[in-house]
Amino acid sequence: MRQQAMSSRMIYNRPIPVSRIASAIGDKAQRNTQTYGRRPYGVGLLVAGFDETGPHLFEFLPSGTVLEYFGAAIGARSQSARTYLERNFDQFPEASLEDLILHGLRALRDTLAQDKQLLSQNTSIGIVGLDTKFTLYDNDDVREWLEKLGDVGSTRGRPQPVEPEPAATEDAPIADAPPPETDTVEPIETDD
Repeated sequence: MRQQAMSSRMIYNRPIPVSRIASAIGDKAQRNTQTYGRRPYGVGLLVAGFDETGPHLFEFLPSGTVLEYFGAAIGARSQSARTYLERNFDQFPEASLEDLILHGLRALRDTLAQDKQLLSQNTSIGIVGLDTKFTLYDNDDVREWLEKLGDVGSTRGRPQPVEPEPAATEDAPIADAPPPETDTVEPIETDD
């Protein structure tokens, strides 16, 4: 990737688009699936970047397939994180950087086993964007984000909080109450 990025800078005097880098990785891995006796790569990657068209997040599959997402998760128990991201992705375009980081940490927290917690030793945060070079936060730099997150323990096996139903007043009918019964009987007309 580094060599392709330098070539694009030298030949075209512009940075290489993130999609071209992701496609090049996919092409290299896909060649292995076309040759007898060669095995496909056994690893998936998430490739994040920012170019003149905006931010991008690509998932690279071991088969050589490359997919672009707004939010993605890979690895063990990643389905929980994907579910969280799918439920909340409509908030991402208007979210601040802080909100986006907290969304990512919540998605990561949902993947934890029941006895695990997010700690500064097992959590890293990477940021890239317009006017922001790639920055990686580890160890003590992550601690402030974990404090903003609050509960860092796994949410697996915990009952979801239930919102209390509003109390019924004399003016408002109870939602699950059956309709009032009437004693009137309508006659049925027949042509006999």
